This record gives sequence, C-alpha cells and structure tokens, in this order.
Amino acid sequence: MKSRSTLATWLGGLDSSRLARVLEARKDAMSPPEPRSVGELADRLQRSGSVDLALSRLVLPHLQVAEAMASLGAPASRDALAELLGAVDEETTRALDTVLEALADHALVWPDGAGGLRIAGSLRQAWDAPLGLDAPLEQLLAGATSDELRRMLAALGVTPPGTKPQRLAALLGHHSDPERVVQVVAKAPAAARELLEHRAEGTPGQSQFDMFGTPGPGAGPGERWALDRGLLVQDRHRYGPSRMPAEVTRALRGPAWHAPFEPVPPSARLTPVTPKEVDGEASAAAAAFTAHAVSVLSACSATPPARLKSGGIGARELARIGKAAQADDAVVRLALETAHAAGLLARDGRHVAPTEAYDAWAEKEPPEQFAVLLRAWRDLPLTPTQARDEDNKALPALAGTPPCNGCAQARHGLLASAAELPVRQGVTVTSDLGARIAWHRPFAHSSPSDGTPFTTVIREAEMLGVLARGALSAFGVHLHSGDTEALDLECRRLLPSATATARIGADLTAVVTGTPSARLARLLDSVADRETSGTASVWRFSSGGVRRALDAGHAPEDITADLAAVAAGPLPQPLTYLIADTVRGHGRVRVSPAACVLHGDEPALLAELAAHRGLAKLGLRQLAPTVLVSRSPLDTTLAALRAEGYAPVAETAEGTVRIEKVPPQRAAAAPVPDPRRTGMTKTLVPVDPNALAARLLKAPPTLPDPAPFEGGPPFATDTEEIVSGWAKRLPYGDVRQLAHAIDTGAPITVEYVATSGNRTVRTLSDLILDPPYLDAWCHLRDDERVFTLSRIHGVMSVTPE
Repeated sequence: MKSRSTLATWLGGLDSSRLARVLEARKDAMSPPEPRSVGELADRLQRSGSVDLALSRLVLPHLQVAEAMASLGAPASRDALAELLGAVDEETTRALDTVLEALADHALVWPDGAGGLRIAGSLRQAWDAPLGLDAPLEQLLAGATSDELRRMLAALGVTPPGTKPQRLAALLGHHSDPERVVQVVAKAPAAARELLEHRAEGTPGQSQFDMFGTPGPGAGPGERWALDRGLLVQDRHRYGPSRMPAEVTRALRGPAWHAPFEPVPPSARLTPVTPKEVDGEASAAAAAFTAHAVSVLSACSATPPARLKSGGIGARELARIGKAAQADDAVVRLALETAHAAGLLARDGRHVAPTEAYDAWAEKEPPEQFAVLLRAWRDLPLTPTQARDEDNKALPALAGTPPCNGCAQARHGLLASAAELPVRQGVTVTSDLGARIAWHRPFAHSSPSDGTPFTTVIREAEMLGVLARGALSAFGVHLHSGDTEALDLECRRLLPSATATARIGADLTAVVTGTPSARLARLLDSVADRETSGTASVWRFSSGGVRRALDAGHAPEDITADLAAVAAGPLPQPLTYLIADTVRGHGRVRVSPAACVLHGDEPALLAELAAHRGLAKLGLRQLAPTVLVSRSPLDTTLAALRAEGYAPVAETAEGTVRIEKVPPQRAAAAPVPDPRRTGMTKTLVPVDPNALAARLLKAPPTLPDPAPFEGGPPFATDTEEIVSGWAKRLPYGDVRQLAHAIDTGAPITVEYVATSGNRTVRTLSDLILDPPYLDAWCHLRDDERVFTLSRIHGVMSVTPE
C-alpha cells in the first residue's frame, strides 16, 4: 500500500500534459468507469493485470532497466542503477534517462521525492530472480537451526558466537563482504569452485534432481563443500534444489560485472529503395492476396468445409480449397483466419460456412475487401500460417486455440521495427528483422517451425504487402499507427478497382486482369471452369460448363447475352458454336425419380389406375400407355392396389415374378459358452447356495488394505505413487492395476473420458508413463495415442482369448 500512496503522490504532482502522457501510455486505466481520483488511478495502475499489459508494450532496454531496479530493491538510487548497468559514458547515460522517462510515462517507475526511484510492486514480482539473483542469505536461512549455523561458521574458519542471532549475524557479515567470499572460493576444491562459478553466471535454483517425487542422488562433493559453508543453501522443500544467496552471486561476479543494457536495436544490412518501388511491390502483393482470398471464400461458400471432430479444418479440406482457389496452403490459412476474425466465416455445426457479412463483403470493391482482412490480421491472437506444432504435427486451421498474446506482439514488433528503418532504406535480407522484432517486443512469440526467428510473421507481412522490398509499405505505416481512415485511403490508392470485363478468346478462354467483380466472377464460374487466379484469372469454356449453366435454369439466349455484355469485344465464333451445340443436346433424355414401376398389357387398365382417386396417395404418373411410375415404395404400392381390389404381382430386379412366401418365425438358439473363456470344464458341478453361505459366514472377515493416502501401507512402487498423484478419480485398486500394466508392459482396458465429454472403453498396450500423460497404442483407433491420466475413470484387466 505504501508504493501505491507514493505513486499517487507522484501522480498528483504532475502537470496536466505529463499526466495525459501517462494516461495515453496506460489506456487500460481509463476503461469505464473512469477513475475519480489520483488515488484510484494509482490503484488501477498498480494492478498486476494492468502491469502485465504495460510490460507487453515495452522494448528490451525498458525491461532490462526494470529488472535491474527489481534486483536493487526499493528505493534504488539512480547512481546505483547506472553503475549496475554500466552506464558511464554520455551516450549510455542519455539512453538510461530516456528509458527511465518512458517507464515513468507508463507509471512503472517514479521518483519518490527523496532521491530514490520506486518500482511498481507488481512489476517487481514479474521476476522470481531478477538478474539471476536468488533471495538474500538471511531469507534462505530462515529455517536453519543454531547448530547448522555453528557448523557453517566453523567450516569458514570463523569462531561461532554463543546464541543463534549472533551466529546468524556473523554469517551474514561474512557473506556480505565480497573479498572474504572470493577468498573462500579461491581455496575451494576444483569441483566446488567450478560449480559455484557456473551457478553465479546462470539462473538460481539449478541443481541435480528428478521429477515426479523421486529424490535425486546425493549432493556431489563440490556441492556438499559449498553447502557446509553457506555458499549454497539447501531448500527446505522435500526435493528442492540448493540455492545460492544473492550476496554470494554478487561477490563471485565481481565489481566489473554489469547487467545487460542494450539501448540500441540490433543493426541490419540495408539497401536503398524508392517509394515507387515499395508501392509497386506492395500493390501487386495486396492485389494477388485479395484475389486469392475472394476465391478461397467463394470455394467455402460453394461447399462449406467440414470440421474435424477435434475442431478446425484439416489438411484434406485445406487442400481441396487450395485446389479450387488455385492458392497454396499458407494463403488459404491466412485467408480463412483473417476472414473468421473479421466475421465473414463462422462455425455452423460440423462445418464452417460464410456469414451474412460475407455477402456484403463479396459485393465490395477489392480495396475495401483487402482493408477488412488487413485490419483483422493485425490483432490476430495466433499465427495464421503456422502449419506445424512443436512436435512437427500438422495443425488444423480455425482450430479455436487459446489466444496467444505473443503472436500478436510479433506482428506489432515487426511493424515497430520496420517503421524505425531509415527513410528510403530497406533491409537487404528480411530475416535480419527477426532480431529487431525481439528487441522491440521481447515477449513476442516465434513459430516453432521458424529456422530464423519470426520468419513466418515476416512472410505473412510480405504476402499482404505490408512489407515490400524490405521496407514498411504505406499499408504498414498506417497499420502501425492505427489510422483506419488513412489505411482505407491507401488501399484505394494502391489497389485497382474490380475488373468488370473479360477478354474472351477463340481458344475458349476468358482472361480477367486484376480482381474480377463479384458479378463477373459469378457469371464465369457458372458457365466455365476457373484454371488460375491471382493477378490474372483464367476461365475455360467447355460443354460441361455450359451444360452446368443450363441445368441451373439459365436460358440459352441469356447465357449468350450475359457473356456478350462482359466481353471486351464480340464473342468469338467457337464459343457461340459451343453454346449452340450444347443447347441442341441438352434435355433430349430426361430422368424421372420413381420408387417403383407399374406395367401391363392393357392400356385401359393402367389409365384407370392413374385416374383412381383411392390411389392418388401413391403419386402415380403415366409415362406410356402401358407404363406407370409410383413415388411410393414397391410394398406400399402393392398393398394399396390390393386394398382397392386389384391383383398385382411383384417383380424382382431381374424382371421375374417374385414368390411371396413367409418363412415361419423361429427363435435364435442360445450361444454355447466357450470353456476357454468361462474357465468351465465339460462337466459343471452344481453349487449349493446354502453350503456356500455357511462357509462365507464361518470365514474370518478380511478387508482390503486401505490406500497409502488413507493411512494404509506405503505405495509398492514409484509408478503407483505417480499414477495416484495424477489419476485422482481412480480407486487404489485401479491405480495398482494400471501401474502394474505400465511396469510389466501388459495390455490394459480403461474407461476414458475425452475433452468433449465422450466416454469410451479402450484397450491399451505398450504403455509409457509421461506424467501427466500416458503414451500407449490404442486398439480402438489402431494408432498411437496420448491419454491424460486424470481422464482415466476406470481400469479393467484384458480378458485372455
């Protein structure tokens, strides 16, 4: 509470312009309801969630300074901070002042009025061990006994005082003197010295120990030597590692050690570029992506892709959409994810279908269509073109994965790093932007498949025209600033309007340069087959395409008139001949639905049946004087005719008379038990219930042993203990049975509840324990599967064949 009141005091002393800067940097504090006082504002700014949001927007040197302050404790002097960071020259000192000013604008660091610097409490908690420094020695020795302190002092060659407080003070005094610590370590055995120097350079808490409750081997000779002298302190947790006090770490690092401070972003190889070159490449990329996106969503509109049972659109559907749209997998994924984020696609049961917003979007011009998808890409909580996970397994699109803030930060870092490139300069190799992205957004997430950091997000920016010739395009500039109106203007300037005409050639092709209008695309898709799409789209006319249009109800004269209206010149003669030839053959043969056919040798009788009112429900229709078709099944038609007094006979599919003979009804014989399964012999010995009851009553009452966690005997194996810790729903008997199967490699049958809630019974073999998971071969799926131990609700032995 003291830090909050100090922050409120500092905020209250700011002028209006400086306070406005703080509010602009921390817009989250202005969310409704607005703060009513400086004290309430300070309270909002200090909340951990608000601090985490502010941290995600900071560049690397801001976090480095904040971590250094967290290691110094509060309050910290500016001189001590500068010394720790090695900010001694004028340039580095100015950079430090700039960073402190930026942190103050975010209300993360502020002066306390007494020459010190304060840091937000939630920000201090962002690091468990700032700069790799563990807790002070006094904190680590909180549970030490007086005898333990005595032994440490004796090992250091210090005469132990009489009381525990005096011994603790003597040990703290010794370790607070860097020279004495260095002298002790210099005389240490080689193994201990190497261990301590390595631990001082790395992160605290590193020690040899095993997971899942099994203690590791005893401390080595080097670690034991350091533990005896308090240079390492054993964690009081049962299986915790030894820890190095902060005083020992500082002493071993020496006075020349400085915390990392990189006020300047990493350099990149640059090459001159002109605005015209950047605009040209950005325009071409944006136009190509827009055309592909229109084709992808059009394919989804024609045939909505099916969703996998686990969620998302799988590789097969993605390949189908890509083939229909003439686009590769990355473009298809990017179009689907941005369209879904923009509300153009939505889940519809087992499919993903366009929404009503898609219909309005499809009628817009390409610049407006592109602007909608581009704005959706900027804040996507995922990396849309990431096709593989950490295990190199294929990822579905639109899988509904949890939001990834680091993925959005990667795009923001790309925009920020490219925006700071010199004017008329672009990076020679775009992969050089990866290090700059990490500098601008340290919390950014790079895809696991990226060989060079952030290759995927850079490639996405190039596909969209945000990055062109290694520089930020006009799209990227306004995307970075968040100016939507200026972004719309640039889209209209750089992207051509939709093309409403096509060049129809004598080779029966229609070529459309640029993005075809929605009306033109619908017309050509209805009468021809699309072969390519992108900066130029090509359709090919064929008899099948013309027949498709006729089947959809288009009149022949309308097809010719519509094509003539969109053609850049007169329709070529081969096309008019193709349409005329297809029309002549269309409909010469007609196919009617029929459940069964009635025929006979008497036309008068069949005419009577067709006109009979009592048979109207059959849907009889006369095709020829001696042929009727019925919409009702054969047996229903027979029953209706016989009910009206007629005597029809049924025919088989081969045309022979069907003999109607009803077989007598018989019950199925009871199955004979298999002695191999039941364990019965050929002669079954009857059991007397009275005698069995008497024997059970005379036998001593025996109960199963209680589980170890209920006061029973300890677990028989480590596997039992591990399984019991994760499979909370299993009784102890099932735990023992599952652990035995894991240890012996025997098959086992389990009752498993999936994340969807479906309950299945599966037989598993080749079990490998990997808490909290169980890897096994699933006989139900005939494939290797990973099971969550907590979702196993029952265990049964496998019945031998």
